[in-house]
Parts: sequence; C-alpha cells; structure tokens
Amino acid sequence: MTTALITGATAGIGAAFAEALAARGADLVLVARTAGRLEDQARRLRERYGVDVEVLPADLASDGGCARVEWRLGEGVDLLVNNAGLGNPGAFHELSRESEEHLLRLNVRAVLRLTHAALPSMVERGRGAVINVSSVAGFAPGARSASYSASKAWVTTFTESLHLQYAGQGVRLLALCPGFTRTEFHARADLDVSGVPGPLWLDARRVARAALDDLDRGRALSVPGGVYQAAVVLSRVMPTSLRRAVVTRLQSRLPGRG
Repeated sequence: MTTALITGATAGIGAAFAEALAARGADLVLVARTAGRLEDQARRLRERYGVDVEVLPADLASDGGCARVEWRLGEGVDLLVNNAGLGNPGAFHELSRESEEHLLRLNVRAVLRLTHAALPSMVERGRGAVINVSSVAGFAPGARSASYSASKAWVTTFTESLHLQYAGQGVRLLALCPGFTRTEFHARADLDVSGVPGPLWLDARRVARAALDDLDRGRALSVPGGVYQAAVVLSRVMPTSLRRAVVTRLQSRLPGRG
C-alpha cells in the first residue's frame, strides 16, 4: 500500500492532493500547523475512503517542526508532497527582514530538508517520488514579491536538477508550477487578486490531479492550464529585457499591495 506525506495538507492544493491520493487508496501522513484542522480532515478521509491517516502537527519554518517531519520521512514513505509555502507581497524595503527570512525557511529550507530526508529510503528501495509545489511566478521576476518569485525559481530548478540526478534509479521528482489557484493562499498573504480575470483561475482539485498524472508520465515539470503552459514556454525563450517589461505591465494592471 502506498503511503504519501503531504505538507500544508489542510487547505488548497495540499488538501486536494490528500483527497486525490486517498481516492487512489493511498495511506496518508498529513502535516500542517493546526492540529484541530488536521484531525477533522483525517477523520473525514478515513470515513470516506477507508484509508489510514496519520496527523503530524508541525511548523516547518522552525527547526523543531522540520525535525519532526524529517524523522517520519526517515521511517519511509512512497510519496512526499512539499506543498507548504507562503508569500510576502510588498516593496522589499518595507517588509521586515524577519518575515522575509520566515518565507525562505518555509519555501526553500523546508523543501530542501524534507526532500533530503525522504530520498535515502527511496533510493535504497529503488522506488518513490517527490512532488515539490512551486509556481509559475518562479519563471519571471516578480514586481510584487521578490523573495516569493526567487524562492519558487529555486524550488523549480532544484527539483528539475534532482529529476535528472535520480533518473534511472526508480525515484521520480516533479515540480508543480500552477498559476492563480482558488485557495486560501492569497487571503493569507493579504494580496488583492480581484483584478485577475476568471479564465486565469485554476481549480485546486484539477491542479493536484494534473500533477499526479504528470508524475505517472515521468515528467519533471507540471504546469496546469494551457494559458500558463504557453506563458512558461514564452518565458524561457523571451529576451530578459522584454520579459521584465511584460511582467511589469501585467502586474501594474492588477490591484493590490506592492
């Protein structure tokens, strides 16, 4: 029986992964900061799908929280989904250094640490997979959140590099890079997205299913939605100066802070 560990599992894309994997018959280890929400979700998934669900409350921006999850990964899982993350929109000089370092601890350091903890047992068994949730924001400089865009660029490159490194060893790695997705993320980041056109919004359940399908196909990168797929292709061939101009123009048309 497959066991999947999912971080940021109580809402949005993380909750969608939990639902999709439970529907496939996978046992789950759910990680998030809030124990009450974890217990509620675990109870619902057990009752609906008949799978085993562990809960592991942990703040992955802290050393202790990472260590708790690293220990569980050392026990062995078949799939790790690094979904937990946050954004700090605004002018860089107006944001506190502490909030920016907190973002990097969660978006970058936790991804590195948990991936590092999961891989040894996967390599030893010759099977396993890691999905690191990144963002299309990592393919271009961000005029609204420099550290967020940079952190997601790191996640994507890190994951694609490991995909190459472990090719042929039975261990698969996938970077999931969605665009605007209907989750709690934007409200938590205090980001006004009222100007984002409806066709640009993605459904979290479809994002999770697309990622699992792309993982099954052996891909290194999953970009849900035709519009975002085209944007990623263009970002990789577009001259840097033109890319900056396009991003600045697009972001200036959206309301919000920063």
